[in-house]
This record gives sequence, structure tokens and C-alpha cells, in this order.
Amino acid sequence: MSAYVRPFLLLSFIVVFSGPTLAQTSGQAALPVIGSRAEATTWSDPLEALGTLRADESVTLSATVTEIVAEINFKDGEQVEQGRLLVRLEDTEEQALLRSAQAISDERRNALGRATQLQDRNLAARADVEDFQAQLRQTQADIQALEARLTNYQIKAPFSGRVGFRNISTGTLVTPGMELATLDKLDVMKLDFSVPESFLGRLSKGLTLSATTAAYPDEVFSGEIASIGTRIDPVSRSVSVRAVLENPGMRLRPGMLMEVIVQQRVRDAVVLPEAALEPSGDQHYVMLIDQSGDAPRLERHEVVIGERRYGQVEILEGINAGDLVVVHGLQLARDGLEVRLLGIMDGETDIRALLEADR
Repeated sequence: MSAYVRPFLLLSFIVVFSGPTLAQTSGQAALPVIGSRAEATTWSDPLEALGTLRADESVTLSATVTEIVAEINFKDGEQVEQGRLLVRLEDTEEQALLRSAQAISDERRNALGRATQLQDRNLAARADVEDFQAQLRQTQADIQALEARLTNYQIKAPFSGRVGFRNISTGTLVTPGMELATLDKLDVMKLDFSVPESFLGRLSKGLTLSATTAAYPDEVFSGEIASIGTRIDPVSRSVSVRAVLENPGMRLRPGMLMEVIVQQRVRDAVVLPEAALEPSGDQHYVMLIDQSGDAPRLERHEVVIGERRYGQVEILEGINAGDLVVVHGLQLARDGLEVRLLGIMDGETDIRALLEADR
């Protein structure tokens, strides 16, 4: 066989072999596709950061006097109410001094009463009555001072919260400043994190955020920015931000590290799955499914995209909310081609389920 015949036969084989494929792509059979509707939703640009949790209120309880522990009224990790007596120090001597002052007060009150009666009958001088009044006021002041000193022997919860471990026992000699217990208010948590100063103009009080932690990897905690720092760190060029998170079940603990995503520049937007885009150089297109005629047909539309996030893309121009576009079958899709809609992908139905249903 000559060298000229062999290439001709090979070319004929290629044409014959490829003929059915071309017919399939341009034949009369409607192209099966899966669609998705453009959704109008709230969109934002996420700002990521790392933050540290703090209790809404936190205090280390300590004594202000040197004395022996007489009574402990809490258990490790117990939830206590505001004003509850947690630790009582030995106060026998102060209680005795208080009873003595109260007895003196009673004596001087009686003396003042007798002097007042005599003075009313002109049998006592007015100066004597005034002296008894001054002595009574002095005794009452002594009683108030002793009662104030007695509060130093009673350690009460300044707010409702959960106590930590106790490191003392009854009979322990405590000194001023010695840690007796910790108390944390955990129903609401503060989340402190820093962001670069370039984002300062995009932050504002009330912006929503989500946070996750390694302790609960499958759960997202929601919150909002409560305050923004008044100063920029001159070394890191960052600003401190404090957010507030609800703590259902009190599972979050102070000191935990959390990954934070701030939802900044919140706006209304039209959103599509990224699978619907056909990039072509610097331009992007989608295949719109026109259902106004007898059979659904494709229309190629150029779109202007915005931000991308989690497999979705923001559409700034080109289509409207509710428009139906192709997300599966784009490889063979052409402008004006008739299609057969297998289904519409949504949050409950995925592509695999629609393809299996068409078999």
C-alpha cells in the first residue's frame, strides 16, 4: 500500500469513528441538565481571626484579715447565687465585742430616756440630756464599725456564677490576699481577638460573628461585637475587639482558643453555586434555562461576580433572583440548545440523587 493511501484511510476511519459523537452533541435529543435557582440572600465578607474566651464576670475571692476558716459552704464547680455565704472565718471575738457595744447602747438609751423625763419636769439640765445623746450616738457608731468589720469574716458571692476548686479546709489559717476560691459567670462569654488596623473602618458595634473551638468541632457559636478598642497596637498594628457569645449549657470555658469569622459588609445579594460559572478569560458566563417556550432552551448570559465563599459566588450583574441556571451538564451546553431538566438542586437534594433518579 502506498504512503499516500494509508493517511487517507486513517483519516476516513477517524471521521467515521467520530461521527456518532458529533451527532450526539448536535442531535435533536434534548440535553439532560440539572439546574439551580439564583437565590436572594444576605451576604457578607468574612474576616477571620483567633480569639480567647473570658468569663462575663470573674473574680478571685480572698480574705482581708488573718484568721482561721470556720465554715465552708460550697463544693467544687458548684453554681451559686449572688450573696450566698461561701466561707466564714472565725469571728468569736468580734461577735463578743459587738454584743458588748449593743449592751452599752441599751444602757445609754435608757439613761437618755430618764434624763429626758427629768428635763421635761425641769428637774435636769438640758446639757445633761445633750451629753447622753452624744454618748448614745458614739455607741451606735461603734456598733456600725464592728458590723462592718464582721463582714470581712464572711466571704460571699458578689454575683451569681460557678465556683472553681477549693484549696482550703476548715481550720486553715488564711492571710490577706490568700486565694480562697474563684468565681466565674459563664452564661455569657467575652471573646477577645485582634484584627489588622486596615479593617478598622469595616468594623462596628453589633456586627455578627461565628466562632468554633476544637473542643466542639461540629458546633458553631454565634455572637456579636460588643466593643472595639480605642487604641492601635504600635507594634502589631492591630486593634483589639471584644465580642459577646451566648454559652448554652455553660460548656465554653475562660481561656479557650476560638476561630472567629466576623460577618463584615453585610448586604443583600444574588448568589449562585460556583459550578454554574463558565469562565472565559476575564469574563464569566452562565447558562440560563428559558422555560417560557414549548421546551426549555439555554441562553448564555454574561455575569459580573463579586465575592466567593464556600462553593458559592455573589452575582453583581447579569441575572436576577429566581432565575434558573445550569449547574450540571455545562460541558455540552450551547446557546439556544433544547434541554431536559432532570431537577433543581437545593439544600435537600444534591446532584447525585437527581442523576440516580434519572437512570
